[in-house]
This record gives sequence, structure tokens and C-alpha cells, in this order.
Amino acid sequence: MPRALWSGSLSFGLVNVPVQVFSAVRDLDLHFHQLHEKDGSPIETRRFCAEEDREVPYEEIAHGYDLEDGRQLVLTDEDLAAVAPRKTRTIDIHAFVDLADVDPIHFDHPYFLAPSGDSEGTRRAYQLLVEVMSSTDRAALGRFVMRTKEYLVAVRVRDDRLSLTTMLFADEIRDPGDVPAGGRKPSKAQLAGAVKLIEALSEPWNPDDYKDRYRKRLQDVVERKKHGKRIRAPKQEPQPSPVPDLMAALERSLKEAQGRGGGNGKRASGDGDGGDDLAGLSRDELYERAQQADVSGRSSMSKQQLIKALSR
Repeated sequence: MPRALWSGSLSFGLVNVPVQVFSAVRDLDLHFHQLHEKDGSPIETRRFCAEEDREVPYEEIAHGYDLEDGRQLVLTDEDLAAVAPRKTRTIDIHAFVDLADVDPIHFDHPYFLAPSGDSEGTRRAYQLLVEVMSSTDRAALGRFVMRTKEYLVAVRVRDDRLSLTTMLFADEIRDPGDVPAGGRKPSKAQLAGAVKLIEALSEPWNPDDYKDRYRKRLQDVVERKKHGKRIRAPKQEPQPSPVPDLMAALERSLKEAQGRGGGNGKRASGDGDGGDDLAGLSRDELYERAQQADVSGRSSMSKQQLIKALSR
């Protein structure tokens, strides 16, 4: 059972539902300690004053804010405490909105809301809110304070449970006008070719199909290092150059997609060892398989060489 990060009540109108907040994600990253490579001793982080060249205790540390005229403003913990949000034990719902109207760019970190306590009344109130929000397909927008920060949140139903997602405020979203846009509109032939390519590469969304390949490679490095094997970094492939002939590139991409099972809603899995299956994999995916098979010299192999080595 995960540990609750917050407990209180979900409140709208005169209704209060006791809930607990649990993180909806797991930290699966590999974590390392900083060590002195020479003797393996742990590295300590200390705070030194650049003027006095002495270590500064935590209670003497203030906060500097750079002003537009180049001056620096010094704020103390007491100054910052004056604007800290009032700590409450409620998630205050202000409005219900159509979920389809909420732009996903505003979503930040996901959590689950669970009923707090084992009383029948609490569980009944929680389930009533689940049923009502499921039937209306709406999200509840509100605010709550966790630790020292006030968050804008969206509460919605996921897998017969309430989920809470912290959100970005409107002024935190960058104005798209600041980001360069594309050039001239494509021709009808280019547009039609791109649509065919997208259709050929389309398939049902299945989150289990997408794995963290970097973490897998890192786990492999740790395992090999544990057994005393030497680690060599693969050669970096050059960046692809811009394609001058867009139509030719679209046609080649479409032919490759159709060749590996595209266009029928499902790509070839590539789980077999045959050359046809392997051809549909990227070089990174082929390299991962070569690592698992302990193929010698894999780091310097091209994609075709990896396919040939794995097909043996």
C-alpha cells in the first residue's frame, strides 16, 4: 500500500468527502550516489560564503532576487512566510467543466484520491461522486495546498476511482506566437502523401507497447559492470541531413511502413529473429537486442550489420 501524501476533504457546496492523496506514478529511475572515484568515499555538499570563504550554517542562508536594474534584493524566510498559502485540509472545488474543453497542455502531475477511513458513510459519499462524475463526463476544477504550495487541480474519474491532476496556470503556458511556425503550405500531393503515411503508421494506443529504453540500457550497464565486464560507449550516429525531395522521402517512408505491417492498424511486432521482423526495428532497438545477445562489436555496427548479426 503506497503512503498517503496528503489527507483532508474534497469539498463542493456543502458536501465534504474525506479523501487521501496518493501519487499515481512510480519512480523507476536508477539512482546513484556521488563518490570520489579514487577511493569510493561519498561526496558531501557544503555551502560556502564566496566573500568570507567559510561554511555557512543553514539558518544564516537568505534568498536573493535579481532586480531589473541589476541590484539584488535579499529576502529572509520570514519575508517568504508572509506570502505562504494558508494551510487547509480541503480540496475546494470551484466549478465543473467538460473534460473535452480542458487542454492537456495544462496538466502537470497525476495523483489518485482514495476515501479516507473505513466508515460506510465515507465510502458511500466517495462512490457517489465517482458515479456522478462518470455519468456527466466532467472534471472538477479547484485548489488545494500541499506542503507549502497552492495548486490548481482537476479532479476526474479514472478506473472507477477519483484522480487529481495538478495544473499549470494560464500565464505559465508560453504564447505560441513566440515559437517559430512552419513555412509555406504544402502542395496537395505532399499533403495526401503525408496523410497516407500517418494512416499506415496508425495503430491502437497501448501504453504497454512503449518502454523506457534508456532505463533498460542503464540496467544492462549496471548488470554487466557488476560482473566485471568492460563498458564501451557506442559511436554516435551522425544527425540526418534535411531531405531536399519531400515527396521522395514520403514515398520511401510509406513503402517502409507498409513493408513492416503498417496500414492494418497494427505494426509487425518484431519479436521473431527473422530478418524481415528485425528490419522493422530502429537501430537503438536492434542495439538493445544485440546487448541482450552479447553480440561482439555491436557498438560500431550499422543497422544492417546488426540485423545480419542477430539473424544468425
